[in-house]
Amino acid sequence: MQPKKVVMTSIVGVVVLAGIVILAQLIRSSAGGQGFIETYPGFVAPLEGTPEGFPAWLGWQHFLNAFFLVLVIRTGWIIRSKVRPPAFWTRDDNALLKLTGAKKRMGIYHWFHLCLDFLWVLNGLIFIVLLFVTGQWLRIVPTSWDVFPNALSAALQYASFHWPSEYSWTNYNSLQVLSYFVTVFIAAPIAIKTGLRLSPIWPLAGWLVRVFPEGTAKRWHAGVMFYFLAFIVVHVTLVFTSGALANLDAMYAGQDSASWLGFGIFALSLVVMIVAWFLAKPSILKPIARLSGTVQG
Repeated sequence: MQPKKVVMTSIVGVVVLAGIVILAQLIRSSAGGQGFIETYPGFVAPLEGTPEGFPAWLGWQHFLNAFFLVLVIRTGWIIRSKVRPPAFWTRDDNALLKLTGAKKRMGIYHWFHLCLDFLWVLNGLIFIVLLFVTGQWLRIVPTSWDVFPNALSAALQYASFHWPSEYSWTNYNSLQVLSYFVTVFIAAPIAIKTGLRLSPIWPLAGWLVRVFPEGTAKRWHAGVMFYFLAFIVVHVTLVFTSGALANLDAMYAGQDSASWLGFGIFALSLVVMIVAWFLAKPSILKPIARLSGTVQG
C-alpha cells in the first residue's frame, strides 16, 4: 500500500474510532443508556456446575494455539503476496497425490503453511475434546438469549471507556463469550474448510470443485485471516488494559492472583514466538522439508 493511502486510511480510522467513542459516551450518559446498562450489566450469571479458573492444560493450549496461529498468519500473508517462492518442495511418495489429483510441487512457504495448519488443527481438536470433557465449554458457549443484549451493553461500556465489571476467573462477560464462541466454533472451522479447498490435496476436478469454487474459498480464507488478526489485536489490548497481571496470572500460571509469575511465563512464550518468527526462513525450512521430500531452489 502506498504511503499516502496508509496515512489517509489511518486518519479515517482514527476519526471513525473517535466518533464511536463520542457516540458511546453520549448514549451511556443518557437516561435510556443508563437504564439499559442497569438492566443488562454486560454478563449472564453462569450455570450451576460451570467450572471456575483455568486448568494447566488450558494455559498450554492457549500458548500453542497462539504460537501456531501467528506463524500460520505469517506464512499465509507471504503466500497471499504471490511473491515467487525461494524454493519448491516435492513429495517423494506421490501415490496419495496421484489418487487425489493434487499438485506434485509447492512453494516452501506453502509447505510450511500446511505443516503449521496440521499442527494447529491437531491442537484445536485436543482443545475441543478437553473443553467438553472438563466442562470448560460452559464458559464460552452461550446458554441464554440474554447474552446478546448483555454483549451489546458490554460493547457500549468498552467503547465509552468505562470497562464492564468482570471477573474472568469465574465468568466471562457476554461480549467475551460471543467472541470466543465465534472464534472457536465458527471462524476456526471456516479457516479449516477453506484451507483444505485451497490446499494441494483438494481434487483438481469433479463435483467438489464445482460446488466449492476456488475463488469463493480464497475470499473466505482471506476474510477469516483478517478476522483472526483483528481478534488478536483486540484480545491482547483488552488483556493489558483490564488488569494485565491478574489476566496473565490466571491464564499462564493458573492462579487467581496478580503476581508476576504469569507475566514471566507470558514473556517467555512471547520470546519463543519471536524467535520462531525469525527462524521461519528458507535456510532453516529447506533442511526440514528435505526430510519428507525433495527441495529445489
